[in-house]
Amino acid sequence: MTIDISELVRLRAERPEAIAEAAARRPRRPLLGDSGRLMIVAADHPARGALGVGGDKLAMANRADLLERLVLALSRPGVDGVLATADILDDLLLLGALDGKVVMGSLNRGGLQGSVFEMDDRFTGHRPEDIERLRFDAGKLLVRIDYDDPGSLTTLESTARAIDDMAARRLPLFVEPFISRRTPEGKVTNDLSAEAVIKSIAIASGLGGTSAYTWLKLPVTDNPDDMAEVMETSTLPAVLLGGEVGGSAEAQAGAYEKWRGALQLPTVRGLVVGRSLLYPADGDVVAAVDTAVGLL
Repeated sequence: MTIDISELVRLRAERPEAIAEAAARRPRRPLLGDSGRLMIVAADHPARGALGVGGDKLAMANRADLLERLVLALSRPGVDGVLATADILDDLLLLGALDGKVVMGSLNRGGLQGSVFEMDDRFTGHRPEDIERLRFDAGKLLVRIDYDDPGSLTTLESTARAIDDMAARRLPLFVEPFISRRTPEGKVTNDLSAEAVIKSIAIASGLGGTSAYTWLKLPVTDNPDDMAEVMETSTLPAVLLGGEVGGSAEAQAGAYEKWRGALQLPTVRGLVVGRSLLYPADGDVVAAVDTAVGLL
């Protein structure tokens, strides 16, 4: 599908209400289909300033190209839906690409990569009331916990209230927790050891006044063999995140194998993957998406 950017801009300029109208008439579906599994394509990276893929620092900067890749991915059998911020979901609504799909709004985060305020993860994207108003199906947020940064307490409290607000609307919220720390050079890194991921799951599972509508969005640990122990930490349903995959075919194949093993665990119900499927090393979006769907 070739995206007509001029038509999208015309609609945004002349009929901004067209976005709400498209959301109101969008055919919906249950979060889980007959398979009980979820395959979600993620595109919430640009709003965090994370535009790079492999060695290309601006790979996701061309919006028409990104939208074409998303529409193609969403057209593939077995792809349930998309996770994105408001600007991208608004475009996809105008394109009619979200009909009958699971739509997950990103609450996003204010802590931009490399900024002095990186650990200040107050939410800057969708609010629970926006997700309800637009008839979206779920939300997603990130909660990074740095034991040496007092700002993490604000992040934890904000996350708990977001969980409460989504649960009050009976809307699922996918919570992506990490134990994080700064290197001596000041770079924030996420600890993917089994112990750290276990702690992050335990903390995230207990946030809010109810966990009834909470899902977890989790990485595969540094040692994939630890995932069975890690996933015993909670009974909350979980999906695996794609994370940063190297820019080679070998790295992509290695990621598939890690996902394949973890998807056999009883609490793991699917995948939420972005750049590695939309911008695969060989450029074949269809093959990358279909391979990921096949893992389910």
